[in-house]
Amino acid sequence: MIFSKKNKKHEGEMPKHIGIIMDGNGRWARRRGLPRSAGHAAGAENFKRIVTFCGEIGIAYLTVYAFSTENWNRPQAEVDEIMRLMDIYLDDSYKELEGKNVVVKIIGERGMLTQKLQDKIAALEKHTSKNTGLVLNIALSYGGRQEIVHAAKECARLAAEGKISPDDIDEEMVSSHIYTAGQPDPDFIIRPSGEKRLSNFLTWQSAYSEFWFSDIMWPAFTKKHLMEAIEEYQKRNRRFGAL
Repeated sequence: MIFSKKNKKHEGEMPKHIGIIMDGNGRWARRRGLPRSAGHAAGAENFKRIVTFCGEIGIAYLTVYAFSTENWNRPQAEVDEIMRLMDIYLDDSYKELEGKNVVVKIIGERGMLTQKLQDKIAALEKHTSKNTGLVLNIALSYGGRQEIVHAAKECARLAAEGKISPDDIDEEMVSSHIYTAGQPDPDFIIRPSGEKRLSNFLTWQSAYSEFWFSDIMWPAFTKKHLMEAIEEYQKRNRRFGAL
């Protein structure tokens, strides 16, 4: 692992956009004889550490998978606990992110959230909107397929209103209506916990992403693990279909 002594940033080519599937909280807790809620709390604390570190090493965009559309099917008590932790995070973010120049965006189906959470999300996004550092996308009540459907409906609506022709709909137009419109697609997607699948995360955006999987549970995923993953990414030859 090589760092510049001047700015402590990795000297190799850094991914501009990293996606992280924050998985394994429940299993981490179970192995320690703790309730799943303890795992989610530990995972939330680790999320804060990794966000700060990504800003320090020069990552421009970070998208984290916090809660999927499918996660609504979990036991109500667990859903309530995750939403409670999100509520606390939104309240604490003003102090937590102070001086870190982070732009916060929440991506997903907000209509499924309580009005209280929706209001807090809108307030935090407005508060951080003029920052110029790391863009943090928190995927909450998010599903990759649902996102594509959302974009398709927007394109269909424009066509129905006569603002565009159906022939105008191409990849660029669809990309302009997804939640991360205007951002580069993720170069690199990381999933701890031992699972080796996307689980409906950034389905459209990940067409040419590199992947890194690990058996480490998310609460135990450290800055060292992140740098090991980035070092692996830097060894890969990204051809995007070319030779």
